[in-house]
Amino acid sequence: MKETALSRKDKIIQTATSLFAENGFADTSTKEISIKAGVSEALIFKHFGNKDRLLSFIIKTGYSRVVMHHKGMMTYKGAKEFLQNMILLPNKLVTEEPLFWKMQERLAHDELSRAQHEHFIKPVQPIILKAFQELGYDKPELETQYLLLIIDMLWKKEASGDLKNAAELTALIEKKYNLI
Repeated sequence: MKETALSRKDKIIQTATSLFAENGFADTSTKEISIKAGVSEALIFKHFGNKDRLLSFIIKTGYSRVVMHHKGMMTYKGAKEFLQNMILLPNKLVTEEPLFWKMQERLAHDELSRAQHEHFIKPVQPIILKAFQELGYDKPELETQYLLLIIDMLWKKEASGDLKNAAELTALIEKKYNLI
């Protein structure tokens, strides 16, 4: 099977994602992106206008890919299955796109990055609450908040490389909620 070459725009996106993940947004210049991508700096500006819009494009398209690829996991078919899918999701996401999630972790303080992540997570919260209510938990609101905090910490720690026992932690969480 023949590999297709990346377009110059895709090279810019891939290179910028990698550099933002490694160096951070502020410490990455469009000049550096252009050199590593093998394109002119003017081409970056032609496609994206400026570095902020390049980052915005990367973040928004990244979350769009997540929603498209994981729609089935995020569909409510039953309380236990949904909770299990939410617990497994951080590992699955980071494994599939490690640079994107490393970049997201590095940019957790960035307003756009944080807002896009909140936009992604917000619809999940009431569904998790519904699952805990259906399963008869005494304090479903607290369980929802607790699980969301754990999920948030899991993807950040895994994306940054600070988590070596993700499978064990995931199994522990699944056991806590009687999902396995």
